[in-house]
Amino acid sequence: MSRLVDTAAAALGTGVKPATMRKWLQRGKLTKHGHDYHGRAIVDLDEIRAIQRTKDAA
Repeated sequence: MSRLVDTAAAALGTGVKPATMRKWLQRGKLTKHGHDYHGRAIVDLDEIRAIQRTKDAA
């Protein structure tokens, strides 16, 4: 089950800066699931945590 949130909420939940998430979106590392009414990208919180685990394991 995916947990879709905006980048501001994802930053609070994961500690990843919104600018970092925007770079991941641009580079195709993170999937965009639309935008909220403020124009922020909607992302999957679990996908961000998976990216973090991959980076920590490297």
